[in-house]
Amino acid sequence: MDNRKVFIIGLGLIGGSIALAIKQEHQNCQVYGYDINQNQLKVAKSLRVIDEVADTIETGVKDADLIIVATPVSKTEELILELVNYDLKPSAIITDVGSTKEKIVNKAKLFAEKDVTFIGGHPMAGSHKTGVEAAKSHLFENAFYILTPASETEMNKIIHLQNWLKGTKAKFIEMSPEQHDKLAGVISHFPHLIAASLVHQVSKLEKEEPMLLQLAAGGFRDITRIASASPVMWRDILVHNKQTVLSLLTNWQTEMERVKGIIETADEKDIYQYFETAKKFRDGLPTRQKGAIPSFYDLFVDVPDHPGVISDVTGILAKEGISITNIRILETREDIMGVLRLSLRSDQDRDRALACLTNNLYEAYISS
Repeated sequence: MDNRKVFIIGLGLIGGSIALAIKQEHQNCQVYGYDINQNQLKVAKSLRVIDEVADTIETGVKDADLIIVATPVSKTEELILELVNYDLKPSAIITDVGSTKEKIVNKAKLFAEKDVTFIGGHPMAGSHKTGVEAAKSHLFENAFYILTPASETEMNKIIHLQNWLKGTKAKFIEMSPEQHDKLAGVISHFPHLIAASLVHQVSKLEKEEPMLLQLAAGGFRDITRIASASPVMWRDILVHNKQTVLSLLTNWQTEMERVKGIIETADEKDIYQYFETAKKFRDGLPTRQKGAIPSFYDLFVDVPDHPGVISDVTGILAKEGISITNIRILETREDIMGVLRLSLRSDQDRDRALACLTNNLYEAYISS
């Protein structure tokens, strides 16, 4: 594949990270990029995420062996309609990174007459940072990378795409677009909707109980972290995966009626059983795998109320080459131990930080 051309449309975190993974694995290929944000393009070029800037999408796709559309799903649909009108290289492969697949794959059937192959893709990894400056070649390592080829797609094209993307070190899984949207709806789209609903509920009650905001700063803030995701992205996802989400909402309403019933009867056995069953299932989930929702690699550290303690903690980790992506003081009051929440890049970094701080006599722990 050396001396070939890759063209990436959309140079955010995902597009940039795929570009770096491809460049790392296929060092002699040329990676071109396009983004509507000129600053993103400049940063991508200066950081060597891409080799060259394409002035337009039309010039970028010319002679490209691989085209990756790394844009929101609604924009991806628009781009498919645009791309079919351009001069595409025969046998080129086009893929996307969208969180919904059925509508996009159906729209992409237009490429059949161009003798190019479209294979839907969804790398199930992300970060709480955005922009090409946060791109990492290892972002998708050990993550699931879903491919949703159409039923008539030739196997060698799927293998070809996986070879292009093998630098991501992701775990490739093939499934139908319909199955993808159903599964993604259950374990990603619906949880984001529930998190946003919980925030709305607190927002309404806060007008009556101003103390709610202070109390919500702890555990509630943590369990609703995913509600801070991009409103544009989630608008598009829910529109594209409407039927799956509506079905899940109906099931959820049934589940809540069931919960309401066992609370109304105050049946202690049923209430206990409800939580015990949930606990067993949750405790059985894989702990060291990347899933559809970005993982939070958090480490909690008890710290005394003493000047310089935060710089001491960060200094210890810096000496070990451990990067902190976010730091937050959860609690600190005079004469009372405070708690730092350190967010790290991976579970490996978190484990190293835990051992490092423990060796330096700090009380550090990982919340389950």
